[in-house]
Amino acid sequence: MEDNNSGTKTVLLIEDDPDLAELISEYLGMNYYEVQHAPTATEGLEMLFNPAKSIDLVILDLMLPDMDGMQVCQRIRQHKDSRLAQTAIIMLTAKGDTTDRVLGLEMGADDYVSKPFEPRELLARIRAVMRRHDLPLHQQKEDNLVFGRLKVYPDSHEVTIDDEPVRLTTHQFQLLHYFATHSGKVLSREQLWHAMPNDDSSDNIDRAIDVHISRLRALIEDNPRQPKRIITVRGVGYQFATDQV
Repeated sequence: MEDNNSGTKTVLLIEDDPDLAELISEYLGMNYYEVQHAPTATEGLEMLFNPAKSIDLVILDLMLPDMDGMQVCQRIRQHKDSRLAQTAIIMLTAKGDTTDRVLGLEMGADDYVSKPFEPRELLARIRAVMRRHDLPLHQQKEDNLVFGRLKVYPDSHEVTIDDEPVRLTTHQFQLLHYFATHSGKVLSREQLWHAMPNDDSSDNIDRAIDVHISRLRALIEDNPRQPKRIITVRGVGYQFATDQV
């Protein structure tokens, strides 16, 4: 058992495998987490959106009997209550499936764990995600980043172009923020991968990063096919333009 001085957190586990659910619930319970289990997506969403409940983090299985985990993640992120929409999410995915992991992150998951996994790894991921969500405001204070019509607001995790909001997932914002704080520098795909909370064991980092870049360009470029903000440096990686209009 490991010590936890941050107080009890409530975890919603949406998982249809009863044996795995029992294993996770027991291990997290031993480490001072209260676990509420839902075997279906429908039950899980009802529990999360119940105003009488307070959920700090969702562990979400990708394959559920009544709804795809991606859809569940999307419904959470699109909820009209901003507090619920920002609930921390860790997705459980099949080992080695880079496409599912990338899609999960693009949908707004904060992190993922590949099956099979050791409970200790899941616990470490939970603690890392919760630290990011619980970071005190005085530690989050950071100057806004302005690149012509594009503005990045680190404290509020907001992005605007021409003062109009651009809706980004958590990982899209993290990627853009990393680019913005390293503008003018040529960054390798490996550097970009390690800048986000990804699984270092991925067997196709280049492909995963290229997918992230493509989707980010679609949101912030005037013409994604002729990008002016995120520039491809062939054979090396990408560069975020310092001078932008």
